[in-house]
Amino acid sequence: MRIARFAHGSDVGYGIVEDIQPDGSASTDSAGLMIAELIGHPFGTGDEPVRLTGARYPLADVRLLAPVLPSKVVAIGKNYADHALEMGGEPPAEPVLFLKPSTAVIGLREPIVYPAELSERVDFEGELAVVIGRLCRQVPPARVPEVVFGYTCANDVTARDLQARDGQWDRAKGFDTFCPLGPWIETDTDPADLELTTMVNGEIRQNARTSQLLHGVTALVAFVSAVMTLLPGDVLLTGTPAGVGPLKDGDEVSVTIEEIGTLINEVITRD
Repeated sequence: MRIARFAHGSDVGYGIVEDIQPDGSASTDSAGLMIAELIGHPFGTGDEPVRLTGARYPLADVRLLAPVLPSKVVAIGKNYADHALEMGGEPPAEPVLFLKPSTAVIGLREPIVYPAELSERVDFEGELAVVIGRLCRQVPPARVPEVVFGYTCANDVTARDLQARDGQWDRAKGFDTFCPLGPWIETDTDPADLELTTMVNGEIRQNARTSQLLHGVTALVAFVSAVMTLLPGDVLLTGTPAGVGPLKDGDEVSVTIEEIGTLINEVITRD
């Protein structure tokens, strides 16, 4: 099931993205898709039970928003061996954690704003994102499926020069618009071996499979929840493969993950 957060006119809500293809397959773009509006919060955080309102809209007639508004985004560094090597180091023995602020989150086709007055190199990093569905802490590996709501595409945008200069990553990773998420949350896929492709202006820059993660989703949720309490809607970025590179004003960057969808954003320069 695909759960989207969307705006229709002045109203914002959640809906189920419906897709009935002639061959029974699921499309990863918006052509011909419908969204069935939901009432109540899909994470179960409100008093009202989740149900369909009966309203349905062509996806082309709504604006897809970031599929979730997390209290925090927990990200993992150097979680593909080839990316660790291209960054000049060996893969770490344990997951390397850092945080991106919730204010960095944007959705499908919202612009990534290049902070040209502060950085001379801003990179894309396509990633699989895990969306947490319930409050949890110290989750044993066997129970991780109980706390995962679903998966979406992410771009861990990074000011690479500031990352190197600062020696820690908060500023480089934390600018507004530096965490695109979307286009929706897929609740029914197995994240163990999905193809991930990042393209810039239609050219493939990253191509990998999630089976290449050094630490998979189960291990990461268990590891992170041993450190901090995770809340419904929190997002875990699982790391990026090799091939990261710079963006410039006017670039269009897309992150496509098999069985989930495609996240597209354009780069603009801050005035």
